Amino acid sequence: MADRDAPPLEAPTGTMPTRQVADIEELKTLVGQEVGVSDWTEITQDRIDRFADATDDHQWIHVDVERCARESPFGAPIAHGYLTLSLFPFLNSQAVRLNQRFKMGVNYGINRLRFPNPVPVGARIRNHLELVSVEEVKGGYQVTWKVTVEIEGEEKPACVAEVVYRSYTGQP
Repeated sequence: MADRDAPPLEAPTGTMPTRQVADIEELKTLVGQEVGVSDWTEITQDRIDRFADATDDHQWIHVDVERCARESPFGAPIAHGYLTLSLFPFLNSQAVRLNQRFKMGVNYGINRLRFPNPVPVGARIRNHLELVSVEEVKGGYQVTWKVTVEIEGEEKPACVAEVVYRSYTGQP
């Protein structure tokens, strides 16, 4: 079980400006474009260990530093793919802010998800957001983003996903 008194996970450096979008109508004009890029965030062993504790996924390629140095083709622990995915809300909110207020927002799903490159401990990642679509749904809007997770200094991304969010003005 995680320590409730553990320090908060490290915050990003805050170097990338957040793209401010006034409302859903302005957002619609950005379909097909890269709309924003998050700050860099370091993937530390502490973050990996805490994710392993939260998910009960303690596979050695993530948490056993000594064994990874001896046996892993990566030479060091790597982040869980789902840890990278779980950082989307945090990183995406740094990249783009829709200033229109909604009653609630929900993760609706993932259309596509791939992890083409592992993220080694100590690496820095950031999200690139391309707007795929904005559609009206009952009670609100459905927004689909292509999210590409870049690893600093690497050509191949850590993750490419098409994620779907819904924002509701009233009852869903």
